[in-house]
Amino acid sequence: MNKKDYYEVLGVSKDATDEEIKRAFRKLAKQYHPDVNKEPGAEEKFKEIGEAYAVLSDPEKRRQYDQFGHAAFEQGAGGAGGFGGFSADFDLNSIFDEFFGSSFGGFSSFSGSGNRRSRPQKGKDRLVEVKLSFEEAVKGCKKTITLDLDEECQDCDGEGGFDQKTCSTCQGRGRVISEQRSLFGLFQTETTCPDCKGSGKTYARRCSNCKGTGHVRKKKDIEITIPEGVDTGHQLKISGRGEAGYNGGPNGDIYFEFHVAKSPIFERDENDIYLTLPITIKDAVLGAKKEIPTLDGNVILEIKSGTQNDTKLKLKGKGIKAVNSLRKGDMYVVINVVIPTKLTRDQRKCFESLENRDLENESEIKKFNSYLK
Repeated sequence: MNKKDYYEVLGVSKDATDEEIKRAFRKLAKQYHPDVNKEPGAEEKFKEIGEAYAVLSDPEKRRQYDQFGHAAFEQGAGGAGGFGGFSADFDLNSIFDEFFGSSFGGFSSFSGSGNRRSRPQKGKDRLVEVKLSFEEAVKGCKKTITLDLDEECQDCDGEGGFDQKTCSTCQGRGRVISEQRSLFGLFQTETTCPDCKGSGKTYARRCSNCKGTGHVRKKKDIEITIPEGVDTGHQLKISGRGEAGYNGGPNGDIYFEFHVAKSPIFERDENDIYLTLPITIKDAVLGAKKEIPTLDGNVILEIKSGTQNDTKLKLKGKGIKAVNSLRKGDMYVVINVVIPTKLTRDQRKCFESLENRDLENESEIKKFNSYLK
């Protein structure tokens, strides 16, 4: 394939913003429109501009193009990302109608798209937020989500009516051409047929169940299995359960995005968890055994004598299981030595007696005091 670089076609740099790509496309499309530019090669240039914009304006296609170049869209291309082919015989009508509206058109002589509305079209995808408790996210669970989704009307088999016939207004093309004068001269503007709404066909009787749309709205229960270890922002894709397609096209997909509530005692850092354990001065000095909660139930933790404040004790493998993996994170117990703010007279005497028993000879205190001399 001896194709020019798409960025070069639009005259933009590889790090161009979406807005810069749009501006470049608009300028070149007007310059090379066949109804304006009658020079040889203008029509091919116009198609080349449309193809470049179709790729660079789509984030996913642009990513593939940046990685693999034109090879990403060759017929049968598989690529590292598993993408499919991208034919140059794309629908210019779709691109230019979306970008310029009905005020700029006239592409029927070379678009090669035929009746766009009559082709199978995939249904819309849905994004659904699912709220989970901390325990549900950590342990995994099953949930039934009720959604309002489009599905094909059973009464008319998705046609929207009965006794089908070819639209007399557009002769089955789905689009009509009108002429208008502008500063650029006489333009042929191609727009969606107002009678058949682009389908190329009309019906003697409209379906009363779907009101002619071919789709009806229904509540559906979608059961999902949430794996262990998901966190806020993680998504689960259910293919083919989204909005119904058109003209025999496949259903869209549903993306469930999770929002996980915070735990009242654990703090999460990816697959590791942290637990702050308050202990008394006595436990820190003399040592103790404490019962603490973990994700798998309570365990006994040994605190050695002389444990300092903010000491982290690691419990290997007691963290959160990584999604779709056997690997588990760790749990860290952070020691918080609680200093009393109020003392009774007897307690004060007890602490004062400790000082009199030469605790000032502790190495760290002794080292610091040496700087004061």
